[in-house]
Amino acid sequence: MLKIIVTGGAGFIGSHLARRLLENHEVYIIDCLHPYYSPHRKRIHLDWIKTIGDFHFYNQDLRDREGTIQLIKEISPEVVIHLAALPGVAYSINQPLEYVDYDIKATINVLEGAGQSGARQVIFASSSSVYGNQKGPFHEDMACGKVISPYAAAKYAAESYCHVYEQLYGFQMNIVRFFTVYGPWGRPDMAIGLFIKSLLNGEEIHIFGSGSTRDYTYIDDIVEGIYLTMIKSTGSDTFNIGSGRPIKMEQLLSELKIHFPAMVVKREGPRLGDVDQTWADISKAVHQLGFKPKIAFSLGLKETVKWAREYEKFL
Repeated sequence: MLKIIVTGGAGFIGSHLARRLLENHEVYIIDCLHPYYSPHRKRIHLDWIKTIGDFHFYNQDLRDREGTIQLIKEISPEVVIHLAALPGVAYSINQPLEYVDYDIKATINVLEGAGQSGARQVIFASSSSVYGNQKGPFHEDMACGKVISPYAAAKYAAESYCHVYEQLYGFQMNIVRFFTVYGPWGRPDMAIGLFIKSLLNGEEIHIFGSGSTRDYTYIDDIVEGIYLTMIKSTGSDTFNIGSGRPIKMEQLLSELKIHFPAMVVKREGPRLGDVDQTWADISKAVHQLGFKPKIAFSLGLKETVKWAREYEKFL
């Protein structure tokens, strides 16, 4: 049984991951319940995690360097999984300095705490946005810093600090780049969540740009990718965690229409910071970790719509 810290454990990915980890490990969640989306909903996530087992929770602002380092040292974990971050491309355009604070400075504090505590492994949650507006499939070596949003720039910079602190402290450093995560309890600002909420309310949905493609990855596959990284990776490395099966916007709309036959679509111009395509080359994760995405998009969307109908008030 490992002692594992999950930062951002009250969020979408973190709550699903914590439930999985609780099956075999001791879990410590650090989360400041940032109001980017509803803190009340995050507390619901924490209650949902408790249905699996008990865990330790700390309401800690990771921007507080001394407090963060001291807390991690007190916990003395074997593994730190750093998911906490301020998400969202559009918001980052308007508030870029917040991403320096929450996604870079906070990451440095977590890395320092992990190093001083003697953690043997740190897993950092990065994003497909670090590949910028290139054409996929994206191999891990294709990230070159030519990003197109402050959010992506913060993630790329945080990755650099991960490498720095690996050298300073000698822990195993694994970076996992997620590709367009969706599923039950998904972030309400993501496209699928926004679409489903609008459709449940009988409203039209808004499409920005034309012809975009996304490597939609179901939450269970993301959690499996993180878990395999923790138990299977033998050294410091970076892995794409995605489905490897990009979905065009028109295909997403067709799938949604199955569940919402009266769907009305309003098309608008492209938004700043949005990439045209995400598409994961997952061959490294497949060969080195045994990672194999299991949830087809049609099934994942069906499960997400089913959840949304049951928990509509939380959307």
